[in-house]
Amino acid sequence: MRTLIIESDSIIRKQISDQLNSMGYQVDITETIQDGEYYVNIRTYDLIISELEIGSQSVLNLLNSVKESSSKTSFIVLSGKIDKQSELSALKSGADDYIKKPFDFEIFIARIENKVKFGNNKTITIDDLVISPEEEKIIYQGKDIELKGKPFEVLTHLARHRDQIVSKEQLLDAIWEEPELVTPNVIEVAINQVRQKIDKPLNISTIETIRRRGYRFCYPQNN
Repeated sequence: MRTLIIESDSIIRKQISDQLNSMGYQVDITETIQDGEYYVNIRTYDLIISELEIGSQSVLNLLNSVKESSSKTSFIVLSGKIDKQSELSALKSGADDYIKKPFDFEIFIARIENKVKFGNNKTITIDDLVISPEEEKIIYQGKDIELKGKPFEVLTHLARHRDQIVSKEQLLDAIWEEPELVTPNVIEVAINQVRQKIDKPLNISTIETIRRRGYRFCYPQNN
């Protein structure tokens, strides 16, 4: 689970990142919203946790941008502000949750787990193709299709972001725990498995190669 933490308080930042790392999340951390924008431009995140304001900069523009490009990314806003208007502004901009500081850490982690669980394990249904991340299961026209491991995760990630072209680097960052230790060729191998186990036997196309840019989910092809 690729996560970005944007938090100026070093103690809170470390506390959250240490806990999420121990839970198997892949975590990037930064203490400025400007650096957060840089990370978002080069990587796709399942979860972003950010302060509402750091210095004179607000996270609302970044929040709007993230939600416009990927509604599947869960975005949690942290804030020391207790006024109603600040909370409303964040929620209206697309925040999935607004958590006021100081907060109980155990409850905070439980809320994160809920956001991730219901945001990323939700069944994806596209016409007669059903992808269930929680069960690692694919059903096409009522029949179970065998696809597991990284090929399943690649297909699922592309299906979640089917309105986007996703680069090899973004797929590596989103799916592999240590993307810097593997070559981009593993993406080609995974996609070839999808085509051999789903596309060929079912006579459909699920993943389109966009030359020099990456891949796009393309089922059904008339979309």
